[in-house]
Amino acid sequence: MIPGAEPTEIPGLGGPVSQLFGYALWILILAGAGGTGFGVYKLAIADKSRHGGGSEPFKWMGGGIATIILAGSLITILNGIAG
Repeated sequence: MIPGAEPTEIPGLGGPVSQLFGYALWILILAGAGGTGFGVYKLAIADKSRHGGGSEPFKWMGGGIATIILAGSLITILNGIAG
Protein backbone atom coordinates (compact mmCIF):
# COMPACT_ATOMS: atom_id res chain seq x y z
CA MET A 1 0.00 0.00 0.00
CA ILE A 2 2.83 2.40 0.87
CA PRO A 3 5.35 2.93 -1.96
CA GLY A 4 8.77 1.45 -1.47
CA ALA A 5 10.67 4.21 0.27
CA GLU A 6 14.32 3.51 -0.37
CA PRO A 7 16.00 6.89 -0.07
CA THR A 8 19.31 7.23 -1.87
CA GLU A 9 22.35 8.57 -0.10
CA ILE A 10 22.80 12.33 -0.57
CA PRO A 11 26.45 13.34 -1.07
CA GLY A 12 27.84 15.37 1.83
CA LEU A 13 24.98 14.53 4.19
CA GLY A 14 25.36 12.18 7.14
CA GLY A 15 23.80 8.71 6.97
CA PRO A 16 20.97 9.05 9.54
CA VAL A 17 20.13 12.59 8.48
CA SER A 18 19.96 11.60 4.83
CA GLN A 19 17.77 8.59 5.59
CA LEU A 20 15.38 10.57 7.81
CA PHE A 21 15.12 13.31 5.18
CA GLY A 22 14.29 10.75 2.51
CA TYR A 23 11.60 9.12 4.62
CA ALA A 24 10.20 12.54 5.57
CA LEU A 25 9.64 13.31 1.89
CA TRP A 26 7.72 10.05 1.44
CA ILE A 27 5.60 10.85 4.50
CA LEU A 28 4.96 14.30 3.02
CA ILE A 29 3.61 12.65 -0.14
CA LEU A 30 1.31 10.45 1.94
CA ALA A 31 0.09 13.52 3.88
CA GLY A 32 -0.64 15.27 0.59
CA ALA A 33 -2.62 12.28 -0.59
CA GLY A 34 -4.54 12.34 2.68
CA GLY A 35 -5.29 16.05 2.30
CA THR A 36 -6.51 15.53 -1.24
CA GLY A 37 -8.71 12.65 -0.14
CA PHE A 38 -10.13 14.73 2.72
CA GLY A 39 -10.93 17.50 0.24
CA VAL A 40 -12.79 15.04 -1.99
CA TYR A 41 -14.70 13.80 1.07
CA LYS A 42 -15.61 17.36 2.11
CA LEU A 43 -16.76 18.09 -1.44
CA ALA A 44 -18.98 15.02 -1.37
CA ILE A 45 -20.69 16.02 1.88
CA ALA A 46 -20.68 19.81 1.30
CA ASP A 47 -23.84 21.88 1.46
CA LYS A 48 -24.43 22.59 -2.20
CA SER A 49 -26.92 25.40 -1.65
CA ARG A 50 -26.11 29.06 -2.22
CA HIS A 51 -25.20 29.55 1.44
CA GLY A 52 -22.64 26.73 1.68
CA GLY A 53 -18.90 27.36 1.93
CA GLY A 54 -17.99 25.87 -1.41
CA SER A 55 -14.30 26.79 -1.56
CA GLU A 56 -13.03 24.86 1.47
CA PRO A 57 -12.87 21.41 -0.20
CA PHE A 58 -10.91 22.91 -3.08
CA LYS A 59 -8.43 24.43 -0.63
CA TRP A 60 -7.82 20.96 0.85
CA MET A 61 -7.50 19.34 -2.56
CA GLY A 62 -5.24 22.10 -3.91
CA GLY A 63 -3.00 21.99 -0.86
CA GLY A 64 -2.73 18.21 -1.06
CA ILE A 65 -1.88 18.23 -4.75
CA ALA A 66 0.66 21.03 -4.24
CA THR A 67 2.29 19.01 -1.45
CA ILE A 68 2.50 15.91 -3.63
CA ILE A 69 4.06 17.89 -6.49
CA LEU A 70 6.56 19.64 -4.20
CA ALA A 71 7.69 16.47 -2.44
CA GLY A 72 7.82 14.54 -5.72
CA SER A 73 9.99 17.17 -7.35
CA LEU A 74 12.31 17.27 -4.31
CA ILE A 75 12.66 13.47 -4.44
CA THR A 76 13.46 13.68 -8.16
CA ILE A 77 16.02 16.45 -7.65
CA LEU A 78 17.74 14.65 -4.76
CA ASN A 79 17.86 11.37 -6.70
CA GLY A 80 19.39 13.26 -9.62
CA ILE A 81 22.05 14.76 -7.34
CA ALA A 82 22.78 11.47 -5.60
CA GLY A 83 22.77 9.30 -8.57
